[in-house]
Amino acid sequence: MRTNELKALEAAQGLAALLRAERFAELVELFAPPLRAAVSADALRLAWAAESAGRGHVTEIGEPVSAAGETGPVRVHIPVTCADGNFTVVTSVGGDGLLHGLRLDPDAGAEWQPPHDADPDRFLERDVLLGTGPLAVPGTLSLPEGPGPWPAVVLLSGGGAFDRDGSCGPNKPLKDLAWGLASRQVAVVRFDKITFTRPDRLPSDFTMADEYLPHALAAVRLLRQQPAVDPDRIHLLGHSMGGKVAPRIAAAAPSIAGLVLLAADAQPMHEAAVRVARYLSALAPHPGADEVVAALARQAALVAGPELTPDTPSELLPLGLSAAYWLDLRGYDPVATAAGLACPMLILQGGRDYQVTVTDDLTRWRDALADRPEVAISIHPDANHLFFSGRGRPTPAEYALPGHVDTAVVDEIATWLARR
Repeated sequence: MRTNELKALEAAQGLAALLRAERFAELVELFAPPLRAAVSADALRLAWAAESAGRGHVTEIGEPVSAAGETGPVRVHIPVTCADGNFTVVTSVGGDGLLHGLRLDPDAGAEWQPPHDADPDRFLERDVLLGTGPLAVPGTLSLPEGPGPWPAVVLLSGGGAFDRDGSCGPNKPLKDLAWGLASRQVAVVRFDKITFTRPDRLPSDFTMADEYLPHALAAVRLLRQQPAVDPDRIHLLGHSMGGKVAPRIAAAAPSIAGLVLLAADAQPMHEAAVRVARYLSALAPHPGADEVVAALARQAALVAGPELTPDTPSELLPLGLSAAYWLDLRGYDPVATAAGLACPMLILQGGRDYQVTVTDDLTRWRDALADRPEVAISIHPDANHLFFSGRGRPTPAEYALPGHVDTAVVDEIATWLARR
């Protein structure tokens, strides 16, 4: 075992010990400065309570297991066993022994299986590299068999450190979309986000624009170079924050033929963070939950007010994101930007989505765009945030159940793209 792996496992064992004791204030001391800026002790406490309560509370935290990469931080998985299900703590440990990434993943014990409506014999895939230098990211190009020319999409995953598949426990919703659309004669590019591949290289003034635009625009250029792709039918398909940022990317790339927005958030993110925190605290009541939500509300008020400046410490802001990130978000209106575009759009929303909702988000898109004939808007009533069908009150634990993006959603997207 290499030195960096041993150092990573040692750091992860310290993380596991603090998780067992729920000593979150001490835990964040293990974070590298960018992660400490992104994840506060209160936010981690609330996320931990919501994940564990949805599974009958934690019974055991296992030993860390490393998965070393060729370069960059070592990724480590810590299994968490609960009374009614499991989840995994995934962290990235840098050469400095500090944690550069952290997320709570639904149990990854079940392997992803291809959707029944995807046919790998109908398309070819190859690895690609988007961007140049140390901040280039790897991705996958999926090309339908045959000469084309085919319509194409660039997939944009949601906010956070996601890989090209949007992996979430046993589920890979972006891979579902890529394979489903490629089976329906649509070319697709998807890519690992820079927050996933190189969290240790992000500058302190990192913004949402930095998170998406360089690699999305590189993906568009890559598609335009493919002989089997129709250069006049290259679209952006964004999920969650990827949907929020898609109009911004389209404004920077006038050649974009259209937008597909899946659960695209339109409510200001600082307001949505408080709303979702209230929802999660109601799912998992615990001592101090009200204070956690109240503290988040105070941080959100700072984002909304005139006191926010580039020098405001990230520790005072929601989710620990930097002042630069919040100032960039505050200055960007996704709905107004979309309204200023001439391209057609397909906007889809899940009726069971508690993160992006019909009431708080879709109504804003409808108010601005519903009267435009080139904009189609529809709700899939049984779909959650990942566009998996289900029933009952949605919870984070639902994401641990193996599933796939609903076939009706993939069909609707493919049909819409074919008509363009």
